[in-house]
Amino acid sequence: MKFLVIGGSGLIGWKLVQLFIQEGNDVEFTFLTNKTQLLVRSHQIDITQNNVTAELLKKINPDIVFHTAALTNVDLCETNKQMADTINVNGTKNIIEGCKVTKSKLVFLSTCFVFDGKKQQYFEEDKPSPSTYYGLTKFKGEELVKNSGLDYLILRTDQPYCWIQKWQHTNSVLRVLNTLKSGKILNEIVDWHNTPTYVPDFVHATKKLIDKNSIGVFNVVGSDFVNRYEWALKVAKIFELNQNNIKPVHSDTLNLSAKRVNVNLSNEKLFQKTGIHMKGIIEGLTEMRKDSQAENTNDF
Repeated sequence: MKFLVIGGSGLIGWKLVQLFIQEGNDVEFTFLTNKTQLLVRSHQIDITQNNVTAELLKKINPDIVFHTAALTNVDLCETNKQMADTINVNGTKNIIEGCKVTKSKLVFLSTCFVFDGKKQQYFEEDKPSPSTYYGLTKFKGEELVKNSGLDYLILRTDQPYCWIQKWQHTNSVLRVLNTLKSGKILNEIVDWHNTPTYVPDFVHATKKLIDKNSIGVFNVVGSDFVNRYEWALKVAKIFELNQNNIKPVHSDTLNLSAKRVNVNLSNEKLFQKTGIHMKGIIEGLTEMRKDSQAENTNDF
């Protein structure tokens, strides 16, 4: 199998690249600004440029394209809607057009933000109802994929976390670790709830879905639904850091541009399809702790 990971220098994209290379597949990937050490397999492209994107897809001619590139800054999407549309909607259109030429299967990374959080729990068949502009652009991306005529997977996730490479953005777990390790006070939100997703679990589940030639929409998330304050306390406990330095605050004090939604994604369909039990927070953090010497932990 020949794979192309668009956004392959990012947190999830990089783990996908690593996994499929380790298994002996022919893997290439793209990046926008963050170079990695695997320069032989990488291509610098801007997915908002239609011709460049199409030409790269024709050149590589992949069996499967993983689209993990996006503008994920929720507040920036709210304040710069044109940028959000250009990257998350038009960029997705360009990738789809290239996939139509190569007849590649498309795996599209989506988000819990396609929902408004008004239901107690969300399943794959629930109708999206985004309440943020970021969520709206990802919903538009999902619709483009569904209506493309391509074989596709849409994978919705939430708050991915794991150790990072030096060129990657941080994540919620590492932010907690770095703040507490420095002895600073951490203000953590009590009214934001998530289903945190351990990235090695995500890529393992994705591989299983690929192996089973699955199509459609899957929620690929962890097994716990917790608020950020509770999550931070668990991080501190697992890594033996000072829980007393974590202070609960309400999101109203932050004056953010976009209101966060509390979306509990069910991963039951994923389990029924693959038999994979996605790790809860304690399991994921414990594995991170065990792997801390093996991974690049320069940011901790």
